[in-house]
Amino acid sequence: MWPKTITMELLLDVIVILSVATTGLSVTPSFNVLQYGAVGNGQTNDSPAFEKAWKAVCSSKGDISKLIIPAGKTFMLKPLSFNGPCKSKYTYIQVLGNIVAPKTKSEYAGSHINTWLGFNSVDGLIISGKGTIDGRGSIWWQQPCLGNPAPGTKCRPPTAITLNRCNRFQWKGLTSLNPARSHITLTSCNGGTLSNLRLIAPGTSPNTDGIDISGSTNIKVLNSYIATGDDCVAISAGSSHIKIFAITCGPGHGISIGSLGTRGETDIVEDVHVYNCTLTETMTGVRIKTWQGGAGYARNITFEKIKFVRANSPIIIDQFYCPNRVDCQNKTQAIRVSDVTYKGIIGTSLMDEAINLSCDQNVGCYNIVLDRVYIQHAVPGRKVYSFCHNAHGTASHTKPSVKCLLK
Repeated sequence: MWPKTITMELLLDVIVILSVATTGLSVTPSFNVLQYGAVGNGQTNDSPAFEKAWKAVCSSKGDISKLIIPAGKTFMLKPLSFNGPCKSKYTYIQVLGNIVAPKTKSEYAGSHINTWLGFNSVDGLIISGKGTIDGRGSIWWQQPCLGNPAPGTKCRPPTAITLNRCNRFQWKGLTSLNPARSHITLTSCNGGTLSNLRLIAPGTSPNTDGIDISGSTNIKVLNSYIATGDDCVAISAGSSHIKIFAITCGPGHGISIGSLGTRGETDIVEDVHVYNCTLTETMTGVRIKTWQGGAGYARNITFEKIKFVRANSPIIIDQFYCPNRVDCQNKTQAIRVSDVTYKGIIGTSLMDEAINLSCDQNVGCYNIVLDRVYIQHAVPGRKVYSFCHNAHGTASHTKPSVKCLLK
């Protein structure tokens, strides 16, 4: 008989058990970080213990190996890399306790700080739990450099969590707080699901994207709450077959394709479906942003069943992207944007210009389709309007009207 309440951890354990029963997979004994010297008092550096525990679980030869980060403890970790490949088919990390970053920048000295917690080449990675991962990023937001950099130096603080070349992964049920930079970054991953996440940082925190996806394919992001200081989800170069659905976004900068073509690169994004999402008081809504001078394409992109609540600039295609408006380039080459559909979209805009399709004068945007798009002004009595430049396509059942689309 099923219990009345089923936690995410129990559900995932049930899934693992059923998988074992139906596929004949074997499960190795569990590995607990406390067995390897972790203290969990929130102050002691538990990184060495986590390294030992990871080595043990990754070396396990069973089909499914399990690492436990127990409840009731808070583990302070300095930057760590959890490297594969692992010997088991699936590596299951159960995060029941909390993980926190160092309180001071000086504790990062001597570490590679591009990423705080990195997973590299771990196929079949499963991470779940009700624990919290706190990046304590506020020490980086005003001054993103470590130490005393030379004047004019541009620094990048650490991303909280990076999955690099991790295929067949699942990430479920955790909360990420206050990263120094992005919450989660995916690079060169194939086949993965991020679900039931809570990614939270102040709306004023710089560059704290929720989920960044680059060079990755067959990725799903679903059933998650993202309230942060930059893009809730950003899909970047080399990504395809991406599904984003049931996301609540705000504050933040919305859901973005790009930016693409920075410094003239050839970038490609295709087959992206964003649907059943709500964006509340975001700086932008759903947008595609490309730099002039780039090459490649962004195509086969659908935004469907999106709801805007007092969003700024709900719908944007911007082929003149230059966020700081400094040294903006005027190039004849641009990334081609085509086959973009906006369907079943409703809501309110804080800006008079609710739809902005700004396409390159030489390349343009093609097969842009708006179908049943209804956006009103958030301020009673004020009207919204649309703007187009060299955009080609059709608009039906759409308010504000988009007569500026060229057939």
